[in-house]
Amino acid sequence: MYRPAFELADILRRDGPAYRESHRLTSDQGRVIDAIVNCRTAALGGHVEECDQCPYTRISYNSCRNRHCPKCQSLARAKWVEARKAELLPVEYFHVVFTVPEQIARIAYYNRKAVCAILFRATAETLNTIARDLRHLGAEIGFFAVLHTWGQNLLHHPHLHCVVPGGGLSPDGERWISCKPQFFLSVKVLSRLFRRLFLEQLQTAFRKGELRFFGELAELRKHARFTRYLAPLKDVEWVVYAKPPFGGPDQVLGYLGRYTHRVALSNERLLDVKDGEVTFQWKDYRAKGREKSRTMTLESEEFIRRFLIHVLPRGFQRIRFFGLLSNRTRKARLAQCRRLLTAPMAELLPNPGNHPPLRPPMTEASVRCCPSCGKGEMVRVLAILPYQTLDPAWRRRPDSS
Repeated sequence: MYRPAFELADILRRDGPAYRESHRLTSDQGRVIDAIVNCRTAALGGHVEECDQCPYTRISYNSCRNRHCPKCQSLARAKWVEARKAELLPVEYFHVVFTVPEQIARIAYYNRKAVCAILFRATAETLNTIARDLRHLGAEIGFFAVLHTWGQNLLHHPHLHCVVPGGGLSPDGERWISCKPQFFLSVKVLSRLFRRLFLEQLQTAFRKGELRFFGELAELRKHARFTRYLAPLKDVEWVVYAKPPFGGPDQVLGYLGRYTHRVALSNERLLDVKDGEVTFQWKDYRAKGREKSRTMTLESEEFIRRFLIHVLPRGFQRIRFFGLLSNRTRKARLAQCRRLLTAPMAELLPNPGNHPPLRPPMTEASVRCCPSCGKGEMVRVLAILPYQTLDPAWRRRPDSS
């Protein structure tokens, strides 16, 4: 099985205890460190498997299943994408990204749960309002949004990736209204409504006492100072942009696999770990006409700090569905859309032959397949109890937060 030369777990295992001694961590951050360090080790136990067709035997240690762990996302992503296949429609799909100015990102740094919840609400209201407007689309749309809080350099950069079918249901529900080819909604109109809604909801959260301010933002606890801080943001353009449409369900599934279960940094991006420093690869998207690929070297302490600022509060949903795809009405509304589009189910599913993936996706079947003979299935024959590590720094139970 492929294993990167360097892993996040190695860095946390080596430098995590010292970082814990010198920094105050939240309970969520502590659980994430524990989970990643113990993932697929004897600390979590495991099982012995035998092939039912050949003599091959292997020991497999249990995964932590934490959503921040780079090693635990492949299978979770495959299961999630498989569940989405039956929800695809034979239309163009658009990728719209909503981000906030740096001044808002600073507030979000200390108020992750409150500000990210506002980001979801303001984004959903913006897309639904403009799409329903007869001057734009005049339809009820459906979409899902994925929260990312990081940039490629691991700095704090909260933004939402939205995947939207190119059209929606008419107000009476009797017609499917398609958007213009290669064009969904005006990003300038989206940006300005998003700016207004977000600032209104942020001010409401302030009045309700839902925001906390520390360090360089401590002065914002005063209402007058908070109002002056937000005032300039009403006159600048907020970044909302739409990428070229996917074209159809095939490309959408490729996107889902890349973005929905992504963590702040994958093990494949780690280039070197030595002498208390970490070197990793990143892309500079601001570079124009030049090579975007860059390398960055940070001290281990700073690297761990940057990684941990992207730990989400326990139970916070980073993938959410809206409109036609909302959980309560999704099944019935999608069935209605398919009837209006007059497309049989077979045509809604992707044809993998058109766009073969660079690497075969991981599935439960591929995990169970015997790597020796390629024909048999690995069967569990013995359970291995969790091993209590001798190092007291890691004696905490990991969970899937």
